[in-house]
Amino acid sequence: MKKDNIIQETIAFVKTTLEGAEGGHDWFHIERVYKNSLLIAKEENVDLFVVSLGALLHDIADAKFYNGDESVGPKIASNFLHSKKVTPEVIHHVVKIIENISFKSSLETKKEKFNSLELQVVQDADRLDAIGAIGIARAFNYGGFKNRVLYNPEIAPNLKMTKEEYKKSTAPTINHFYEKLLLLKDKMNTPSGKKIAEQRHSYMLQFLEQFKLEWNGSL
Repeated sequence: MKKDNIIQETIAFVKTTLEGAEGGHDWFHIERVYKNSLLIAKEENVDLFVVSLGALLHDIADAKFYNGDESVGPKIASNFLHSKKVTPEVIHHVVKIIENISFKSSLETKKEKFNSLELQVVQDADRLDAIGAIGIARAFNYGGFKNRVLYNPEIAPNLKMTKEEYKKSTAPTINHFYEKLLLLKDKMNTPSGKKIAEQRHSYMLQFLEQFKLEWNGSL
């Protein structure tokens, strides 16, 4: 099967699988990450087939919706790609992207971490979707989904969370900005990703300033 056909069948598979998913982790999230991955990849010497499949399948089964089981997504992706007769090398690479793309993975202290330019491109695209206007919308959508309070001045952000603490956190949504979203700008991998992140980061800072002013009755 031609690569273009595999990508189109992957798109169809992801759309069907994520039908009814939480709004911040649905097909539209995948589509944005896919498009941003292709945009960033234009400036990098990468395997576009791997980048495309990694972007399309990176959240096929986000662990937070599967009781924290991080093995579900890689298994679903691997089984699907095997069914499409994708080469073992490409499948292995895509699975590694899925296993290592998340922010919480960066909180681990592994001796050896998988890395590749393809992972860096997809990771940047995924992180871009977590910041800026879209990132703000996604944060509050998920906070509402989990019935979390918007903000509680008495609950300080935990700036030194372990991976397990991050996974179990039930903190107010505003805390999430300080615990993750504002940290992403400095975790970008590629020149293109860093450039886009700067603008989105600034937008979030403006939002938080306005939020605090309104919260305190200053405006």
